[in-house]
Amino acid sequence: MPGLPARPRPHRDLRAQGRAPGRGRALRGVRRDPGAHAGVGAVTAPASTSWTGQTGEPTRLLLLRHGQTELSVGRRYSGHGDPELTALGHAQAAGAAVRLARIGAEITAIVSSPLRRARQTAATVAEATNAPLEVREGLIETDFGSWEGLTFGEAKQRDPELHALWLGSQDVAPPGGESFAQVSERIATERDAILAAYGGGTVVVVSHVTPIKMLLRDALGAGPEILYRMHLDLASLSEVAYYPDGGTSVRLVNDTSHHPAG
Repeated sequence: MPGLPARPRPHRDLRAQGRAPGRGRALRGVRRDPGAHAGVGAVTAPASTSWTGQTGEPTRLLLLRHGQTELSVGRRYSGHGDPELTALGHAQAAGAAVRLARIGAEITAIVSSPLRRARQTAATVAEATNAPLEVREGLIETDFGSWEGLTFGEAKQRDPELHALWLGSQDVAPPGGESFAQVSERIATERDAILAAYGGGTVVVVSHVTPIKMLLRDALGAGPEILYRMHLDLASLSEVAYYPDGGTSVRLVNDTSHHPAG
């Protein structure tokens, strides 16, 4: 396995949203919804895939990261801890709900991590779209073990050698925690279960930064380095289409056009 960057961006609630959020960028060639502005745009409509050779009706996963918590304000590792959304986090969830409600009739289901910050975000979307909400344990964030609640610097100072090893290998876990390789395995299992249950449908997946990065990485067929080079804002929206013939299409990454202004 190739070595990871020496100082990658850690998997945690990284960004304090006390200021106006930046706008996410779609990947090159990814269609953006032309009506997505002022936080109320709809997610992209299915596009022709004739140039890719993919066939059949895709299952669309709309990947929504939860809104802001106090740990994200402090830029602290936030794994299996269970903080609730801040006022801004609720506003971010409401913005996503308004956007997703524009395609509410097409949403088959909403599936959520069991942690409160994700469930609160998912419940807001479910209320706006009238789509059924299901909690799935496999969508939980990485277990950061004894690093839970610490900043990057604090974890590095506490366990300098282990922290350096962890940054360089998916197979190394925090003390008492979970490696990214373990997260990858359970997210792949959960993804397959969701696709089997909702084949051909449109599913909103409300989860956390690491699980969503894993789903995007696998859909892109990318290596582990992308986990450290991809940024996902709080309450950002990404989209992957999964085709019956096994093809995938990443159509949106880190879109925040639905965030509250100010």
